[in-house]
Amino acid sequence: MSPDELRYRTVHGYQRAYRIAGSGPALLLIHGIGDESESWLPVMGRLAEHYTVIAPDLLGHGASDKPRADYSVAAFSNGMRDLLDVLDIDRATVVGHSLGGGVAAQLSYQYPERVERLVLVAAGGVGREVSPILRAAAAPLSEVGMVPLMIPGANEVLGVVLGVLGRFGLEIGRDAGEVARVLKGMPDRRQRAAFGRTLRAVVDWRGQLVTMLDRAYLAQTMPVLLAWGDHDGMIPVEHAYRAHDAIPTSRLSIYPGAGHFPHHADPQRFVDELVAFISETEPYHSDRDHRRRLLLTGPGGVAADEPDEMALIG
Repeated sequence: MSPDELRYRTVHGYQRAYRIAGSGPALLLIHGIGDESESWLPVMGRLAEHYTVIAPDLLGHGASDKPRADYSVAAFSNGMRDLLDVLDIDRATVVGHSLGGGVAAQLSYQYPERVERLVLVAAGGVGREVSPILRAAAAPLSEVGMVPLMIPGANEVLGVVLGVLGRFGLEIGRDAGEVARVLKGMPDRRQRAAFGRTLRAVVDWRGQLVTMLDRAYLAQTMPVLLAWGDHDGMIPVEHAYRAHDAIPTSRLSIYPGAGHFPHHADPQRFVDELVAFISETEPYHSDRDHRRRLLLTGPGGVAADEPDEMALIG
């Protein structure tokens, strides 16, 4: 199996594209908004030397179908569970970049029995702060503003403009080439619509709508790795420290000089750290009783009021 080859499965009547390579313990790689599984190719080959690596195109992205559908983080999480089921994979170490990080965290919350470890790469869902570009793109009818991207070469021009902004010190300029790559699919009307629905499910004009921090305490016994570029212009590196504070048992890895794609800025380091993280940690096993105790005590460790069983009987 080659990571360069796209494969397809139909789930709930929709075509899902994915890449799979290697053998051994399962490693699920989830890309960011507007992106696709191709984003993982710089690291997928080396990872496949150790693991069975699965990199899907999320619904509405890449070569997967782009229906008028639910593009919430919870829906993407359900889609990842269903794809693992179709591929006969019970458990995996889950790696998510950007929006994919939010999906990975949601998967670990909704289906903790399916997640052995959690790796968040410049992940969404930690705090409200997000690039003004994404806030503007989340505005109603923002797809209309993407119509100029249908002009051949428009995304490359945008990449050049962002590169110029980078030379003036703006962090977003560090990812000019990546932004141009992600935007290459926007001439497709269906993909623009899916992008807009996905973005508006997680971002509005005030910033990110969802947060994992209120449930982060549930991951205190799950191995967690945080990887971030210290010049991320999309989701600030402060979110990495915030997530690390919320999950003190997590490992934190900051990539100097990197923007929103640290796994592209230094793919060798990323693979080495990920392999070490997996080899040095035990797979998480969900314990329902322990999870219930955590839910009852909450993040502050103070027991919530339990219902009076006699009162309920009466």
